[in-house]
Amino acid sequence: MAKHGRIDSLLKAVKGACVHGSQKEPNTEEEKFRKLLQAKQKVAKLHFYLQDALGGSSATVWEVARSAITATSTASFGQVRVLNDLITAEPNRNSEKLGRAQGMITLSGLEESALTMNLNFYFTAGEYRGSTLCVAGRNPISSKNRELPIVGGRAFFVWHAGIRFPTLTLMMLPRIMAF
Repeated sequence: MAKHGRIDSLLKAVKGACVHGSQKEPNTEEEKFRKLLQAKQKVAKLHFYLQDALGGSSATVWEVARSAITATSTASFGQVRVLNDLITAEPNRNSEKLGRAQGMITLSGLEESALTMNLNFYFTAGEYRGSTLCVAGRNPISSKNRELPIVGGRAFFVWHAGIRFPTLTLMMLPRIMAF
């Protein structure tokens, strides 16, 4: 009983924000939301590579801002970059193309290299075609064990949450790395 009471309370709180003003019948949206909350959790393990091109004519990462102390900071504090990286199935840039990783990375650590990341993984091929997975959080790049929160998504990943464990694979090609 208590579980249903919490769900009903949550539905009432969210109903005004999500459904108010909708052209659809409120019960349709409410029922969809209720089913999502009560559904059995599924686990998906994704494995893919980001093709970061840091320079050259095909660069996919660009610096768009820096603070007054970025140049003298040991951790490049205040540097802001935007990216639009290719997502591939294998480390090779010419392997199957799965989509794009788009977002912003800010170097936010004053004393250690740490990133604040807001990334959207948009899948254009494969099993998750048309789906987006959103990752946001702090990434202490010198730490061996890193976790980035998955905060949601759309299509296949609607209402998903979890943790992304990034690993870095340096390619031998100049100015290209995948992780």
